[in-house]
Amino acid sequence: MRDPILLSTFSIVLFLCTINNSSAFQTVLPGITTATTNSGERALSSDLSLWMTSASSEDELKSRRTFLGVATASVLGSGFMEPANAFQFPEIAGKDKKSKPRLGGLPSKIRGVVGIMDELQRDLMQERWDLVEKYPGQFRSYVPVFTTYTDSAFPSDEPTDQGLRVALRYEVGRFFASLERLRQATTRRSLNEAYTAYADMSLHFDRYLRVGGLYTYYDSLISTEPLFTNIPDNALIFSDPKKDPPEVRDLVVVTKGPDKGKIGIVIGIYPDGKGNCVVKLDRYKGLREIRVLPLLWVGKRLGEQDPDDVFLIPRKS
Repeated sequence: MRDPILLSTFSIVLFLCTINNSSAFQTVLPGITTATTNSGERALSSDLSLWMTSASSEDELKSRRTFLGVATASVLGSGFMEPANAFQFPEIAGKDKKSKPRLGGLPSKIRGVVGIMDELQRDLMQERWDLVEKYPGQFRSYVPVFTTYTDSAFPSDEPTDQGLRVALRYEVGRFFASLERLRQATTRRSLNEAYTAYADMSLHFDRYLRVGGLYTYYDSLISTEPLFTNIPDNALIFSDPKKDPPEVRDLVVVTKGPDKGKIGIVIGIYPDGKGNCVVKLDRYKGLREIRVLPLLWVGKRLGEQDPDDVFLIPRKS
């Protein structure tokens, strides 16, 4: 007795292949050949009869259904209708599908560090040492959160997950090493050292967010420089970086490079003589990207400017 499921499914495949110039048919079912009769009609060869006869066992029936499921899905996915995944049989569609790790509220907790970093920037730039002294203990309470997220988000033994765990642990280590430098600078009331330590904290935390997939948006724009191709340089109003280089706390605009035209605030200048600074770009979708840029690529904004938004954060009583 012929299987009606196989017959109906094969009819669909045959019909779709006909309207697709039969190229997909030849690709999917190479074992099926055709013979031309004297009257010009085309008939399926004896190979086709193997697929039309009744199955001799359940395993054979399952194998044929699997084959026809793949064949039909391949034809449907060749541009005629929707992609093939929605049409595959259950035993195919669910195969090798990985379950997503359950992270609970860990991503939100880690993004909550963004607010603490903003408050630390406000208090540090206003030289409120009595408040800055309290931040190291607050950040250390997040060590279990970072550890749990790193191990839960990338739990497998695959090389990609292993590499990501190593990278995330490195950034966490550098973050807390910079935090210790901040604590020591605070004890000595050394403002420039504290600025540099805070800049490194911001940089490594930003990298953790990126590597860990915690950014709330994806920016496909590689460089903004092409946007300024037909715009003269004097359209950006800023102080000459050579004559009047920016300092920490200055509001700046990026004048060169892939971030040209973006605005932010200088949060640190490295004292190694290489002429690099750390810029915290203005907020976008709740996050502020961190960039390490040459001082010559950063110009102080001129004219009346709104203060950096961290200074608008009210202090908790």
